[in-house]
Amino acid sequence: MQLTPEMILVLGLVVFTVLMLALEWVRSDITAILVLVVIGVTGLIPTQQVFEGFANSGVQAILAVMIMGVGLDRTGALNAVATVILKAAQGAQWRLLVVINSVTTALSSIIPSQALAALMIPVTSRVSTRSKVPLSKLLLPMACVILTGTNTTLIANTPLIILNGLIESTNRNLPPGANTIPLFGMFTVTPIGVVLAVMGVGFFWLFTDKLFKHAPEDTSTTTPTRTESYFAETYGIDGDVLELTVTADSPLVGMSVVEAEALPEAPLILAMKTGNESRLSPPADSMIWVGTVLGVMGPRDSIGNFASAHQCRVSPRLRQLSDMFNAARAGISEAVVPPSSRFIKQTVNDLHLRKRYGISVLAVNRGDKVFRDDVRNVSLRGGDTLVLHSAWTDLTTPREEHDIVVVTDVPQEEARPGKIREALFFFLLAKFLALTELLPLQVAFWVGAAGMLATGVITPNEAYRSVNWKTIFITASLMPLGWAMDQTGAGSWLGQELMMHIGHLPQWGIQTSVAVLALGLSQVMQNVGATVVMVPIAINIALATGGNPTAYILITAMSVSNTFLISSAHPALTMVAGPGGYRGKDYLRVGLPLTLAYLVTTIVGVDLLYKAF
Repeated sequence: MQLTPEMILVLGLVVFTVLMLALEWVRSDITAILVLVVIGVTGLIPTQQVFEGFANSGVQAILAVMIMGVGLDRTGALNAVATVILKAAQGAQWRLLVVINSVTTALSSIIPSQALAALMIPVTSRVSTRSKVPLSKLLLPMACVILTGTNTTLIANTPLIILNGLIESTNRNLPPGANTIPLFGMFTVTPIGVVLAVMGVGFFWLFTDKLFKHAPEDTSTTTPTRTESYFAETYGIDGDVLELTVTADSPLVGMSVVEAEALPEAPLILAMKTGNESRLSPPADSMIWVGTVLGVMGPRDSIGNFASAHQCRVSPRLRQLSDMFNAARAGISEAVVPPSSRFIKQTVNDLHLRKRYGISVLAVNRGDKVFRDDVRNVSLRGGDTLVLHSAWTDLTTPREEHDIVVVTDVPQEEARPGKIREALFFFLLAKFLALTELLPLQVAFWVGAAGMLATGVITPNEAYRSVNWKTIFITASLMPLGWAMDQTGAGSWLGQELMMHIGHLPQWGIQTSVAVLALGLSQVMQNVGATVVMVPIAINIALATGGNPTAYILITAMSVSNTFLISSAHPALTMVAGPGGYRGKDYLRVGLPLTLAYLVTTIVGVDLLYKAF
């Protein structure tokens, strides 16, 4: 087969997509949109198909699931999970591990992985605090079993959800007389998915103590119990909270908060009262006047020296700001920046978190580094852990907008506990309709989402905010790339080139090569992109070798979830890195054996299911 200009253009787009998603020079959603536009402008696929990804059944199903997930969260249905886990574990660490991982695995079959990680991190943190089991022994296993359990049905795994759309495109371009590839049913993947799910839970039940044998047993340094000692030991944030009253002779008069904080030995300014107006986390441009009361944090001696040098009166205890620092109302918390956050690549200063939300950033934790000095100029990355001071209620908005995942077990009131029955009813109804295939997948899920909206479980505005539009645009915009690979023959050419190197191998060897290539791509690019690139190649290799295309497709789709080796390979792994204190070697120590076990289980399971040998 000779390369045509159209094939060369498609292959160029594939290379561009892989590089941009791996290097993140351009935001992943912008990359996907650029690819979509080029495909449309160059006519690589018919014009009417360019935007079909947005109407694709898989994309619509993902939208509905996002809305239903927020409905469950708003009613507090998922907050009861921690209590259930603790009761079931009965104080035994090994039983606690099994229960957490089993519950997470069960939920991973019906809730998308990133959303489930965001829900389970606070739950696991709460369980760790109450059980005194180190958080580092719980979080990474929890994240990993999300990936091993997500293949149970077509409901929650994005690569599996979009497979039927890719298969339909392939069927349209098969040569005359060739047998069409059957579409996947809801339970096609269940036999293998269940084995993978059990393997994940069993793996950590057997090997957690060995894999995390160096995790300290003193939970004051490994479990975020939110005590002063925890933040002092972990981030160097220590001292007392005192009040400073600015006198007429103080040089602080006429300064802004940011200017005062930049002074040598200045304490952290956490609250401010001027006249009758008081607030936590005063904006950087708030002005300090005579009589302004500042709520500051730092060592008592250091605060005293600063007060003397700047003509301020120190109150021996909180008087005017005591209500604002009530532990039931405000305090220090930790939050993770998820990979889809709008905060990524912006500095703390650019975000204006004090003005927008009333939140002060005290420190940023990134791997082995803790940024305390000049924290305002730190450019944020996915997986960063932020140490925040705020009123507990002020965390709600950025959390609901998916910009942070709050790790701390903070006091909070459930928004609509009276709607929990309606939320559970419509959620279970949607799952029942989908699992029994009484309705198409996307229609079944929208029955649940519409029911929650109609009964007031969530408002329309909350539904709009609940959608991770970045995920939607990436998925919908990259699907035409897979269609273009089919229609231009680029997928066939790539398959032919690969066959020159692996064609002499037996079927299981060829399948293993395809699986390794798929899991390798998924380590550096998002699983949707890896699926779109690899499925057309896998289908052409199967047709060239006389293999079962369905088996090859399934091996490919499951292999792109085999992403345990590095934290950046999957959002769920990225999000637990900071709270769990994990380093690259921790992921390799856990990921290498788990990757091998997952690979062998997938290939053997698929071949037994389709009797390939």
